[in-house]
Amino acid sequence: MSGLQSKYQRAAWGGVNRAAVFCLLAILLASLAAAFPAGAQQRREREPNSVYAQRRAKLAAQADGPILLLGYTGREEESQSYVFAQEENFYYLTGHNEEGAALLLLPGGKTWVPKPETREKMKSSTIDGGLAPEILFLPAKDRRKEVWNGLRMSPEDPDITPKTAFGTVFPYSELRAIMEVLALEFPTVYTVLPYQRELGGYPHEKEVVDWLKQAVPQENVKDIRSNITDLRLIKSPTELVLLRQAIDLSLDAQLEAMKMMRPGLWEYQVAAKMVEVHAMGGSEIEAYAPIVGAGPNSTALHYDKLSRKIQDGDIVVMDVGAQYSGYAADITRTIPANGKFTPRQREIYEIVLGAQTAALAALKPGTIMGCRDKKNSLFNVAYNYINSHGKDPHGKSLGQYFIHGLGHNIGLNVHDPGDSCRPLQPGMVVTVEPGVYIPEENLGVRIEDDVLVTDTGYELLSRKLTRDPDEIEKIMAAAAKQRAAAETKQ
Repeated sequence: MSGLQSKYQRAAWGGVNRAAVFCLLAILLASLAAAFPAGAQQRREREPNSVYAQRRAKLAAQADGPILLLGYTGREEESQSYVFAQEENFYYLTGHNEEGAALLLLPGGKTWVPKPETREKMKSSTIDGGLAPEILFLPAKDRRKEVWNGLRMSPEDPDITPKTAFGTVFPYSELRAIMEVLALEFPTVYTVLPYQRELGGYPHEKEVVDWLKQAVPQENVKDIRSNITDLRLIKSPTELVLLRQAIDLSLDAQLEAMKMMRPGLWEYQVAAKMVEVHAMGGSEIEAYAPIVGAGPNSTALHYDKLSRKIQDGDIVVMDVGAQYSGYAADITRTIPANGKFTPRQREIYEIVLGAQTAALAALKPGTIMGCRDKKNSLFNVAYNYINSHGKDPHGKSLGQYFIHGLGHNIGLNVHDPGDSCRPLQPGMVVTVEPGVYIPEENLGVRIEDDVLVTDTGYELLSRKLTRDPDEIEKIMAAAAKQRAAAETKQ
C-alpha cells in the first residue's frame, strides 16, 4: 500500500537457522496464548510479557521525567460495527488491548519515594510509600458492562500481575491524584504530542495533552514520540512471526484472487474473496481498506469503492493486506482480467517489475529508501529505471507516472513510523512498491512486496507468490480450465 541483538535476532535477520528459530517462536506464542487466555478484546496471539517490559525499560531510561501514555477509550467510534483496537504505541509497550487504560513510567525505571516536603503536601494515601517504576492503570470492574461486552481485566483481578507483568496495577481513577503528586517533584512530563498524519491518531493525542494541561498545568509537557518510533523500527523475533503470518495470509488471498479473476466479476467480489481467505486464516481485520481497481480504477492509488464490473481487457490492481494479531501486511499484484496481458500491459508491467528488481538488488543495510534528493536512494534507482524504459502515448518518458514513494515501514500500522531518508537497518520490515499509472490509457501497474532487512541484504518475505507475468498467466489459465471443466460436469 502506497506511501544489543540476541542470538535469535541475529538468526532471524541474518538467515542463520531461520526456520528453526521461527518454529520455536511460534511454539512460544502458542504456549503463551494457552497460559493466558484472551479476554473479550485481547488479541489471540501476542508477544511474551518480557518483551513489552524490556521496551518499557529502554524507554524509561531515556527520560528525566515521568512518561504518561493513555490508551484508547473505546469511544473513538460509536458505530455498531466498531471493533476495538488499541492505540499502537500503547500496545507496543504493554500488549494490552482493552479500552480505558493508562501507562505511567518513572524516569530511569527507578522506584520513586516522595521527599519529606512532598509528603506533607500529598492528599492521597495510595502512594505514601512511593511508586513502582511502572504502573498500569485499568478501569474498575464493571459487571454490567461485561454482561454485554465480555470480561475485562481490572485492578481487582487476583491474577492481574501474571497476566500483565505489571507489579503495580491501579484503578484508573487514581491517575490524576498521582500525576498531581509527581508534579511536585518533576517539572517535566513526557507523552506523545499531537501532529496531523495520514492515518489518524491526532484527536486522541490532543485529548491526552489537554488532560495533562488541566490536571497538572504547571508541568512542561515534552514529546516522547520519536523515542518510541526508534524502538518500533527494529522488529523483534516475535513481531516477525506475526508479520510473516499476516504476509502469508495475504499471499494466499492474492493467489485465490488470481484464480477466480475473469471478466464479468465485480471488484467487490474479488475483494470479498480475499477478505474471506484472511479471516479463515485467523486475520482479525484487514490491514487497510481493500483496493481492487480494474481498468480506469487501476490508476487511482487508494481506490476503495469496488464498484466497477470488471471488463474484458481490463488490467486489475489488487492491493489487499491482512492484519494478524495487530500486525499488518501490504501486498499488491497486478493481473489481466481475462488472464492474458495485452502487449502494452505487459510492456508497462515488465518495466515496473524491472524497477522493483533493480531496487531490491541495491537494498541492504545503510541504503536509503525514499529520499529523492539522494542520488543513490532506492527510490531513485527505481525511478531512473522507469524513466529510461518505455514511453507514454506522446513519446515522453514514464518517470512522471511514478507518482508515489517507493515504500514504507510496516508493523503495527500498515504505514508504520519511519523516516524514508533514514538508512535502513537490520530488523526493519519495509515495502518495495514501484508503480506506473497512465490515466489516458486506463493502465495502472503496481507490484508491492514486503522485505526484511538482514545483516547482509534482505529477505523477500512475500517471495512465495510469483511476480513473473508468464507465471501469472499460467496460474490464471489453469484456473480457467478447471472452471470450464466444472461447468461442463454441471
